[in-house]
Amino acid sequence: MKHLFAIVTCAIAMFGATLFPAAAQGVPGTTARPDGSAKSQSDREAMRERCKADPQKCREEIRARREERCKADPKKCEEVKAKFKQRQDQCKADPEKCRAERKARREEYCKANPQRCEEIKERIRQRQELCKADPNKCRADRDRKPGYK
Repeated sequence: MKHLFAIVTCAIAMFGATLFPAAAQGVPGTTARPDGSAKSQSDREAMRERCKADPQKCREEIRARREERCKADPKKCEEVKAKFKQRQDQCKADPEKCRAERKARREEYCKANPQRCEEIKERIRQRQELCKADPNKCRADRDRKPGYK
């Protein structure tokens, strides 16, 4: 009887050990947010639609959220900035490697999200046509964006 109790106890412990890490991973398709809540796919789609309607307002909201995160945790913000700067320097030193990495990430994204990828490609095609028709407007738009020199 003692052996049966030990076997059952071990089986339950092993089952629990496999169950709890899986539960800790969360629900597939959601992302963890700093406030502990989860942002669902439908939330991201709704945000994308709002941003299409008013891109400037969307950029301002994103900037405000980033500033709030930096106020809440300045050390983490500085780490992210340093990591970004390091990545920029690496890409300046070896641009071909960065292009290859971006291409691989893009291909992986397109495998996982073919519909969204086609939407993005269509936007790029439209932008290219616009720039062919009016190159000066494209240059003016690019020059207004931060980060372009």
